[in-house]
Amino acid sequence: MQERAELRAWLDLLGRVGRSTARRLLSRHGGPEAVLSEAALPEPKQPFDAVWDNTQRWLDADPRHGVLLLGDPDYPAPLLASADPPLALFLAGDRSQLGRPAVAIVGSRQATPQGLELAQVFAAELTTLGWVVVSGLARGIDGAAHRGALAAGGATWAVLGNGLDAPYPNAHRPLAAEIRDRGLLLSEHAPGTPPLPPHFPARNRVIAGLSQGCLVVEAAPQSGSLITARQALDAGREVFALPGPIRSPQSQGCNALIQQGALLVQSAAEIDAALSPQRARPAPTPPTAAPTPTSPQDPLLLALGWEPSSLDALQARLGWATDALSAQLLTLELEGHVRPLPGGRYERVR
Repeated sequence: MQERAELRAWLDLLGRVGRSTARRLLSRHGGPEAVLSEAALPEPKQPFDAVWDNTQRWLDADPRHGVLLLGDPDYPAPLLASADPPLALFLAGDRSQLGRPAVAIVGSRQATPQGLELAQVFAAELTTLGWVVVSGLARGIDGAAHRGALAAGGATWAVLGNGLDAPYPNAHRPLAAEIRDRGLLLSEHAPGTPPLPPHFPARNRVIAGLSQGCLVVEAAPQSGSLITARQALDAGREVFALPGPIRSPQSQGCNALIQQGALLVQSAAEIDAALSPQRARPAPTPPTAAPTPTSPQDPLLLALGWEPSSLDALQARLGWATDALSAQLLTLELEGHVRPLPGGRYERVR
């Protein structure tokens, strides 16, 4: 019952303010219950009782349905270490897969036949190499990547821009059901949330944050896939791109990414070779006792100093495991001691 009460408070808060405002209020007041009782907040954008009743029905409908709150021990460490992790993450499927290494595959909705074939081939090969394939369930490259992973017997995760009770687009509902049975559906939106246009750019940061690297197969110059690639770079992830004919509109985005520093790849083995050192890196032993976040002698604050530092740099200085370091950074952020920066870096607040 306490878990449901906490979830209710989180959803009530997020129904009133956006993520950035919620984070500022949490750093000032503590947990969501304290924010709701102490802060002057606007009315919910939708009748909250209906949202809450719908969420409870969805959670009770299937044991594979669940929700992760920021700070949950199962919260994916790569996503937690990104600049803007969701405060609540709904999921449907095999929760035990969350600790596995993943690669995002994204691209155009108006993909060419060659692009669709390449997305399936790369997804299938990456799953045989031990990677989970993450994408957004959209038409085109996203759907082909999911299908390629499933056809090879691998795992795939789909991040949605609406509630998990009604996967979008409608044509991909059978595919979503298969992903739920063999992988995971994820969304930061409560059940019943419609697929509104602003949700999809925000969804892309979750795709990038869940993954160790991001492969762009085909993308027009203004493609949403390029947003995912930029967010992957901001999260400190490696970006890969497939080159294409210079006169093809669907290749111009990928070619531009390569000009800007994305790695040109021609096989899944190249992606695996570039990312495997991260996957194989042994996890250092976390501290035996959690430091006091408010102390100026906190070892993480001392390691951070007064210059921006990346997660890798802090891990090298402290020798902590990624999940322990990410959790402590989040605690310090909510208490107002540190703030995230683009590129997966952090700085101390003076």
